[in-house]
Amino acid sequence: MGVRLASGDRLASLEGRSPTIATLCSHSSLQIFHGARAEGLATLGLCVGRPPKFYDAFPLARPDRFVSVPRVKDLAGVEPQLKEQAAIVVPHGSFVEYLGAELFGKLDVPVFGNRAVLGWEYDREKEREWLESAGVAMPRRYADASEVDGPVIVKYFGAKGGKGFFLAKNRRALEGFRPEGPHVIQEYILGTRYYMHFFYSPLSDRGYRVGHGSLELLGMDRRDEANIDELYKLGAQEELLKAGLRPTFVVTGNVPVVLRESLLERAFETAARIVERSIELFGGMVGPFCVEGIMTEELQFKVFEISTRIVAGTNLFISGSPYSDLVAPDLSTGRRIAKEILLARSEGRLAEILS
Repeated sequence: MGVRLASGDRLASLEGRSPTIATLCSHSSLQIFHGARAEGLATLGLCVGRPPKFYDAFPLARPDRFVSVPRVKDLAGVEPQLKEQAAIVVPHGSFVEYLGAELFGKLDVPVFGNRAVLGWEYDREKEREWLESAGVAMPRRYADASEVDGPVIVKYFGAKGGKGFFLAKNRRALEGFRPEGPHVIQEYILGTRYYMHFFYSPLSDRGYRVGHGSLELLGMDRRDEANIDELYKLGAQEELLKAGLRPTFVVTGNVPVVLRESLLERAFETAARIVERSIELFGGMVGPFCVEGIMTEELQFKVFEISTRIVAGTNLFISGSPYSDLVAPDLSTGRRIAKEILLARSEGRLAEILS
């Protein structure tokens, strides 16, 4: 049996009832609602203001009902409505970023996954402590600009979709740097970016075993980022900076990729170490997570970040990916979440996957 994450009080609203899958209408919500509906579960869309009209264009992914609030931070005020509808909240990057890790952590409704992971992911110092202690190779981190001895990328805390990140060729390029919040200065690694979509089930007793559960690879993507993906066409970075153009890394879309099959073993080994260490540190991850890194020309995979919930890159694979098709047909990450909830409910183990 896995770790008990939720108390009986928090699960009381689900007692003897079929759950409703609820999430914020953003990020990967279409996929989450579609996957829940495919598994016969009711859906509830949480939105700011009027329900987005574009949901009408996707009848298989439109939530059954909506709950509207004036601001995201007002979601705490609709907890009674969520409990009344036996809601299980499925988090995604926008949900946690907009609501804030502290308020999300305090939501008094069942949440899919272990919300204790928030403190380890949101703070990039703690995230690094977790990954390095798991034996995962990472780019070098610099304590401050004075240590920089080569190209770096500056990243801010939280799930910001690349907003505010920037490149610096050397220490001189950081002169006058004025951070806009908590950040890290990280070695810039040359190589190929891969965002690997994993799912950890503490309930499964088959497949690629990790801890008391199993690890699955459901997809892989690469990000389209504005304006860095097109800026190179205009010339060298130094000339662009003189012209007042600075490279930015705001994610605007996603592109599907697959990894050389011979590299899949080290991909699974990396993800397994991360999961095993999470069990030791805070009771473990549950459900989807994304290992984000660079594959160098020496075929070394260096992890620069981890997202501990469903990522937007999984939206590419609503009808399955080259990897998830080898697990089960038509298996999206959203549908995999619904399947895990139904399995836990049938076995009386919701406390192991909800918090």
